[in-house]
Amino acid sequence: MDSVASCPNCRGGNLFRSQPISAGGGYAPNYLPGLGGFFGAEKFEVVLCRDCGLTRFFARPQARERLAEAKKWTRISATS
Repeated sequence: MDSVASCPNCRGGNLFRSQPISAGGGYAPNYLPGLGGFFGAEKFEVVLCRDCGLTRFFARPQARERLAEAKKWTRISATS
């Protein structure tokens, strides 16, 4: 996860980051399909704002590097 300076919702600075947690598997949906290893789902880091409660999930760099070749993901273009 890249550096996060403030909350985009309330601009607060009381941000907390979790340890990496599984993005799926077992009976849960896989939120990062095709980006994990053969035996396990990829992981997220969660950032929580103490001030307003906004919660954001960040894919780890290893997962982001696999996106270009991943068959379960399609690149989209930003609209202006």
